[in-house]
Amino acid sequence: MSYVEESLTGDERVLAEGRFHWIHTFRMVISALTIILIPLAIIMLVRRLTTELAVTSRRLILKKGWIARSTQEMSLARIEEVNLRQSVPGRAFGYGKLVCAGIGAGQIETITVRDPMAFRKAILSAQESVRES
Repeated sequence: MSYVEESLTGDERVLAEGRFHWIHTFRMVISALTIILIPLAIIMLVRRLTTELAVTSRRLILKKGWIARSTQEMSLARIEEVNLRQSVPGRAFGYGKLVCAGIGAGQIETITVRDPMAFRKAILSAQESVRES
């Protein structure tokens, strides 16, 4: 069971999950083909397998790590802005990062996700649902 599933409360449900873009896998494979960069490829693989990003009906959750775990969670009601960071290659290939700033809660910078605009819409839609209820 994933961290996100374990941390759900009551009637909370997962609305969207952020996934690494294929470019991350491409970089990992290229690194693995270069003998000197094999350790980097292993680190990238572990990072990919142990990172979770999700929007639930109540919060945004980012979990990183395998042995040492680091989590960041922010209530949807506390998110004040969702900003997109997307480079030129990111725009061309459809990947980017989102930076979610909250009221008194700091900020969460996501992993490099595929289709960041769709994930941003999922966050904003979930926020609207929270406000309406």
